[in-house]
Amino acid sequence: MPRRRKRYYNRSVFRIIGIVIPVGIREKTGEDVHRESDGRNRENMEKEDRILLAGMEDKIRQTEEQYRMTNSRFLDLRQRSLAEVMSRSRCGGIIYGFYGGYEDAERVVEVLFPPERMEGDSIEEHFRRVPEDNPLTVIRAELKKGTPPLSHRDYLGALMGLGIKREMTGDIIVRDDGADIIVLREAAEFLLLHYTKAGRANLTLSEVAVDGLRAAEGHGEEITASVASLRLDNVVAAAFHVPRNRAAEAVEAGIIYVNGICEKKTDRQVKEGEKIVFRGKGRARLLSAGGKNGKGRMKITLRRNI
Repeated sequence: MPRRRKRYYNRSVFRIIGIVIPVGIREKTGEDVHRESDGRNRENMEKEDRILLAGMEDKIRQTEEQYRMTNSRFLDLRQRSLAEVMSRSRCGGIIYGFYGGYEDAERVVEVLFPPERMEGDSIEEHFRRVPEDNPLTVIRAELKKGTPPLSHRDYLGALMGLGIKREMTGDIIVRDDGADIIVLREAAEFLLLHYTKAGRANLTLSEVAVDGLRAAEGHGEEITASVASLRLDNVVAAAFHVPRNRAAEAVEAGIIYVNGICEKKTDRQVKEGEKIVFRGKGRARLLSAGGKNGKGRMKITLRRNI
């Protein structure tokens, strides 16, 4: 009579002569994978944020102890928001601000000055008076006549291909005949030697002062709209042509920035002159607000840049 194979029961598995059959364990769904990925991304982001803030703390300490101007590497919108919040509570008598080479720069460095060391009433004025203090410069990349225009991705991809970290480069202002690339001074020499090609096009390079920066070619529009109030979600909806509920979701998701600060309150009142950035969609500025139409809605004028 053949011997019967033994069966062993365990809480979570059956073992039948070397075969393990999971019990009560379901296959991962796409939602599970997405949730795990989000968790890892949050952990990585929190680690990067701690490193960023520790670095900014060190810059503040250098400014205080060595009584000299210091600056960070380039910050994106989220990083700038974190640095701004910390600097408000930590800087004390130190003068600080954010500078990207031109007024509407999206990528900026934080600059810190000891008291009474800043020449003029603003960072921009100080750098005009003392240009050697400016930590930024411009690499001008020009295309040969007849070469098809390149995209922002072409220029940025070529930079990344050289091993240049994104924190070393600021905004890339693209034109049909080339681009102006704002960079930290310390990266300029390397780029002038090695940044000779983007996409399939050869580049002619030169270094120019930030004052010589060329503006982007016509990518803005003036918008006139009417809103129930100057709540942030109302203004975002009008500026970026999205439904108000979607604008509210974007605010609550932390992808709307007002004057460089992440703003998560939908009822925050927007003031004339304030700049709004909708990450991934562009930026806008509230130029004017006032007067009501026949339905009692407020008239506003915005300038939007894509």
